[in-house]
Amino acid sequence: MSVIYLLLTLSIVVAVIFFAAFIIATKSGQYDDSYTPSVRMLFEDELVKSSPEKTEEISNQKSESQKL
Repeated sequence: MSVIYLLLTLSIVVAVIFFAAFIIATKSGQYDDSYTPSVRMLFEDELVKSSPEKTEEISNQKSESQKL
């Protein structure tokens, strides 16, 4: 029975530590990002540097898929 009390106490302590770490991270601005959401809709895919032939191939594939 004493093991249950020990585990409950230990789990509550761990939960409080994680909650405190979350509050500290939130107040320090770790999760603040006001720029990316406003421009995310403007980009279809991530920018990838590729050769001109590869770019033509990709654009041909997109146009073929749009025809279907």
